[in-house]
Amino acid sequence: MKTYRIIETKVGLGLALGALLLGGCARESETRWQGYLEGEYVLVGAALGGRLETLAVARGDNIEAGAPLFTLEQTTEQARRDEALQRLAGAEARLADLRKGQRPSELAAIAARLAQARSAAELSALELQRVRELREKNVASEENFDRARLTHERNLAQVAELEAQRTTAELGARADLVAAAEAEVAAARAALTQAEWAVTEKTQAAPAGGLVFDTLYRPGEFVPPGMPVVSLLPPANLKVRFFVPEPVRATLAAGDTVQVHFSGRDAPVPARIGYLSPHPEYTPPVLYNRDNREKLVYLLEATFAADAGVELRPGQPVDVSR
Repeated sequence: MKTYRIIETKVGLGLALGALLLGGCARESETRWQGYLEGEYVLVGAALGGRLETLAVARGDNIEAGAPLFTLEQTTEQARRDEALQRLAGAEARLADLRKGQRPSELAAIAARLAQARSAAELSALELQRVRELREKNVASEENFDRARLTHERNLAQVAELEAQRTTAELGARADLVAAAEAEVAAARAALTQAEWAVTEKTQAAPAGGLVFDTLYRPGEFVPPGMPVVSLLPPANLKVRFFVPEPVRATLAAGDTVQVHFSGRDAPVPARIGYLSPHPEYTPPVLYNRDNREKLVYLLEATFAADAGVELRPGQPVDVSR
């Protein structure tokens, strides 16, 4: 009789202990949800291809924003930049020459001829005045008067012609020629900008600080255009993805803070919810009745503070709680 009571007592204690453990697991599963860390990598490459000359970082390095990453061969790009510089200098020189007008020696020659023409015009004016006075006294003939008058008019016309030549020489080239030269300078500058961009594109720096997760090429290998050479993981791009049951999904919202628990770490790391999936994950093909609705889970994503994710690595399993 006593033996049966002892057995019943042990069985009762076992059932009670099992119920307590199951109750504790149930409570833990209600307050903690499974998840893992996920990283959004920044793949750094060049728009132009070329042989990889230098690789300034190694896998596992922690770098700051702006740190040099790699350099591709740029001999051709530098030669094109130098050519564009020379073309721009030539175009600017031609434009300046057109705006200046004729050379100083040519302007001086025009000025000398103009001075001679003015002297001849003054002399012919005096000659015409003397002949006019003699004609009024009937000493000079009509023919001499006409000759003096026409000579003076011819000298005045030559003065006017040389003055017009000097004005034209000082103006420079015609407006359409100057406009064409200005367009040539603009085109040369655009070509230089493109050539300089090609040179700078062959040298890449880190767009953000963080972990060098991987390097995809070694020095000496050819990198096709647009292919990434370095994979970066900034701390801000590290997030936790976890799954919550359907009843809990309705109690969480974007901006809420959750606690992320890691194995081997005493204190949890806070994270802020940034995304809640509107669709259930891993759902069996069952009807959405009241009993089966408890099987639905939803994906949520939360991000860490800027100084909280430095030591964390993608793929780590975690537990999330409120």
